[in-house]
Amino acid sequence: MNIYVIMKRTFDTEEKIVINDGVIDEDGAEFIINPYDEYAIEEAIVLRDEHGGEVTVVTVGDEDAEKELRTALAMGADKAVLIDVEDVDEELDHFSISKALTAYFSKKEYDIILGGNVAVDDGAGQVASRVAEGLGINQVTTITSLEIDGTAVNIERDVEGDVEKIETSLPLLVTCQQGLNEPRYPSLPGIMKAKKKPLDTIDLDDLDLEEEDVEAKTKTIDRFLPPEKQAGKILEGEVDEQVDELVQLLRNEAKVI
Repeated sequence: MNIYVIMKRTFDTEEKIVINDGVIDEDGAEFIINPYDEYAIEEAIVLRDEHGGEVTVVTVGDEDAEKELRTALAMGADKAVLIDVEDVDEELDHFSISKALTAYFSKKEYDIILGGNVAVDDGAGQVASRVAEGLGINQVTTITSLEIDGTAVNIERDVEGDVEKIETSLPLLVTCQQGLNEPRYPSLPGIMKAKKKPLDTIDLDDLDLEEEDVEAKTKTIDRFLPPEKQAGKILEGEVDEQVDELVQLLRNEAKVI
């Protein structure tokens, strides 16, 4: 089985993030595999162990992403591919990334492509679905269970607190949600083996793409951190007095009633 995973390198949202003039200070940021993509990598490894074949992890970025690709290899993936866009002058968006990935997959034989449900740095959840649309293949998002029998696929997906059951077929693209599995940590033997596993770098020329083919359709105007939370208020007095004060605060300060 030919299994592919779309991976994104993201900054760690649990660490302190500094923004200067709308730009994230990458020198002080810690970067990781997008946590939702870890579910995709884990599920890909499980599928390979069950059905045979190999797992290839693909990302779009620059050479800094090699660290996260090596981590994916240490988890158990067989191959990694970096689509290097470091020489592209303009900032790329979801259209740009999906365009490059679609061009890459159009040259490959694949049974299933897995990705994370969303990326924690922007929460857009666009790229994987755009790739499926570009390839003209079935897609199911936010999956929490996946079973494959031949070319038949049974899926459970999260639908806002409920479960939807879907029957579909390969080839297929899915995006993975928390609850699908528990991603493994790279073991010491896995880390050592990852150093010898293939990590290929290709560029837009290898995909028969020009820079204008991946020109962004959107532009980021600004980035900023959420405002700091203000200190809360403790209401005092009798219950009736507290209720009156609360109503006044909600009406005059919060302006929600």
